Amino acid sequence: MTLPVNELIRQDLAAKPDGILEQVAENRGVPMQVVLDCLSPEAAVRVPGDLYQEIWQNLTEWGVVTLVVHTRDGVFECEGSIPAGTLGHGYFNIHGETPIGGHLRMERCRSIYFIDRPFFGKRSCSVQFVNEEGGVMFKIFVGRHEDRALRPDQVARFEALRAKYRKTP
Repeated sequence: MTLPVNELIRQDLAAKPDGILEQVAENRGVPMQVVLDCLSPEAAVRVPGDLYQEIWQNLTEWGVVTLVVHTRDGVFECEGSIPAGTLGHGYFNIHGETPIGGHLRMERCRSIYFIDRPFFGKRSCSVQFVNEEGGVMFKIFVGRHEDRALRPDQVARFEALRAKYRKTP
């Protein structure tokens, strides 16, 4: 008897609870959203993607964070403050004086996840934006101090924002 893929993913997560989620998705041949949906309710809170402007605006107040784009071909990381965004010409345009900027097709954002789980032995908190195909568009991680400890003020902001949306039906 073959187990359903969700059960196999849960076994993978139990065997390596602080591993790389993208590897689990690739090994099981599923989009990242399938793996995110297999995380426990304590580790993952999912909200509709149409909340992106409200959530993005909140993120502009966090200070220096790490924005990550993870593909099969590499991982791009950028530290900076999240600049405000505006809609125009079919994109959500972000321009600021930080290294973070660009043009996002946020109408393709299906879901947003608040992820709180260990990563290589340390707590990691992120907001992950998922597209229509179930792939992660980008992730915004709570920043860390030089000693790699999470920034307590940002953890508090993350937890408050997650709690606000956890109540959303």
